[in-house]
Amino acid sequence: MSDIKSHTFDEAFVTEGDDTISAPTVAYQSWGSLNEARNNVIVVCHALTGNTSANEWFHGIIGPGKALDPEQHFIICPNSLGSCYGSSGPVSLDPETGQPLRADFPEITIRDMVRLQQQLLDHLQIASIELVIGGSMGGMQALEWSIMDDRPQASILIGMGKEHSPWTIGISHAQRQAIFNDPNWEGGYYSSEKPPRKGLALARMIAMISYRTDGDYRNKFGRLLQDGSDDYQVESYLNYQGGKLVDRFDAVSYVRLTQAMDSHDVGRDRVSSKDALQEVDIPVLVIGTDSDLLYPVHEQQELAQLLPNGRYHEIESIYGHDAFLIEFEQMNNIIAPFLAETSTPTIYS
Repeated sequence: MSDIKSHTFDEAFVTEGDDTISAPTVAYQSWGSLNEARNNVIVVCHALTGNTSANEWFHGIIGPGKALDPEQHFIICPNSLGSCYGSSGPVSLDPETGQPLRADFPEITIRDMVRLQQQLLDHLQIASIELVIGGSMGGMQALEWSIMDDRPQASILIGMGKEHSPWTIGISHAQRQAIFNDPNWEGGYYSSEKPPRKGLALARMIAMISYRTDGDYRNKFGRLLQDGSDDYQVESYLNYQGGKLVDRFDAVSYVRLTQAMDSHDVGRDRVSSKDALQEVDIPVLVIGTDSDLLYPVHEQQELAQLLPNGRYHEIESIYGHDAFLIEFEQMNNIIAPFLAETSTPTIYS
């Protein structure tokens, strides 16, 4: 069991875009205990609408006897900058007005997220990181961790590539346009009584189509109608998923995080993607899913080939991009041997 903790820094945080976030806060959860050397650490980076509760959304690989074992490791999952689950983001209160910042919260990048997480681990006096792991947006963070910090001794990158492709940028753009065209959007300065629910729900529906596959939807829904309705079951499912997200997520956070994902490009402001990746000399496991439509496996294969100590494994699944949150038996079978190979002996307190 783990409680959500947070740390607020006294010094302001300056984004890559030169915007200032005063007294930035990072929320996080952890499992297990730090050893005496403070180096038995696994950092878990979450996806777009994820949160600090990695033991829930990654339940199949976190736990005693599983790939990420809190009896052996100190596992920590920070909430990303820009999210709405405790870290500084659009729902944070403006100290001058006492109202949520909403659209006054600046655009951020994946590297901004990682830099704030680095500060958290500095505060916790983490000397070394056994593993940093993440899928989708979390994988982008894990990759930048591997480039930007010398503490990770290994990393696992799931369901993403070296950059956000035109395909994924286009899908992100369509989702944001759904939000922007909600009558309650008002430039991102909506009230809590009138949030852009319809726009955010539609954005989630677009995302849910990209996360799965034709085969999955055929198996799950076919052309069946929902009981007592003229709606197809797939329509009812997407309506449900859209409504479910608006009850737990903020629209501006969704916009800022998808913009951050679009910023993902390891070659940006560096010599090149190839040069940046060639500097990563730690073991890196890259995991793809054969049916992933959003981030096709050629992106993960390319990433593994460009990393000096990269290796590639593939999940076989009908579930598409979401497979890394579903196919836990395959995930454990891939991750556990890699972690056993790359982990160094630790001294427990």
